[in-house]
Amino acid sequence: MKVFFVNISSLLLMVILFFPAMVVAAPDIGLGQGGTANDIAKKGGYDVVGVTDTTLSESVGKIIKVALSFVGTLFFALTIYAGFLWMTASGNEEQVTKAQSIIKMAVIGMIITLASYGITVYVLTTVALSSRNTTCVGANC
Repeated sequence: MKVFFVNISSLLLMVILFFPAMVVAAPDIGLGQGGTANDIAKKGGYDVVGVTDTTLSESVGKIIKVALSFVGTLFFALTIYAGFLWMTASGNEEQVTKAQSIIKMAVIGMIITLASYGITVYVLTTVALSSRNTTCVGANC
């Protein structure tokens, strides 16, 4: 029974890790309405030939994407390393305990990272939506 559980768990883990998940695109939250960095550079007198037009929110999004990719890679590497330690322990309880603690710390770190990302997205979305819902006065409402 234990071997069956280990086999099923391993199969599910491989499916989760190696198959891509469907991701719904995030809605535009309106952070790029103030113009682009190229517009600011042009007004400052700088030459912007050959530079792509990106907004601040796009630049911050790229930085966050790179950081999350790095954290995901680090989590994956730690999990593989801990699994290797555990599989090569050969009954050495100290090595098994070390591998288990590495896995626990890696999972806790990933949970904290994803939770902070979720909180950030929620706060930014809420702020952007609340800034759109302003009260208007006059005939242009």
